[in-house]
Amino acid sequence: MISKNTDFGLLVLRISIGGLMLFHGVSKILHGISFLVENMGAFAYAVYIGEVLAPLAILLGWRTRIASVILAINCIVAIAVAHSQTIFSIGEQGGYANELITLYLLGAIALFFTGAGKYAISSSNKWD
Repeated sequence: MISKNTDFGLLVLRISIGGLMLFHGVSKILHGISFLVENMGAFAYAVYIGEVLAPLAILLGWRTRIASVILAINCIVAIAVAHSQTIFSIGEQGGYANELITLYLLGAIALFFTGAGKYAISSSNKWD
């Protein structure tokens, strides 16, 4: 019989959600966020928290639950600001048009409920 390894599964989820979202944040660091500032003003700079700091915390397993809340809020704002035209649309490949941002959102929500697991920098705080 195969035994469960929930903590390793949580590590894979953290790498998936945090690691892949970090690419979006690094892209914004390298290329700027002028397109967001035009639409959102100074509030747009919060994207660095949601797409750089929160994913790094998730990857490391430090305050994973609070970082997941921040990432989930970031995803909701991204859907509202950048993806609102396609909320109820099917994409070119036949899947949901916003499936990527929705996967990040749902992954962040899952990590909020589970925490980081034992393969994390910190696991003793209620926000871990």
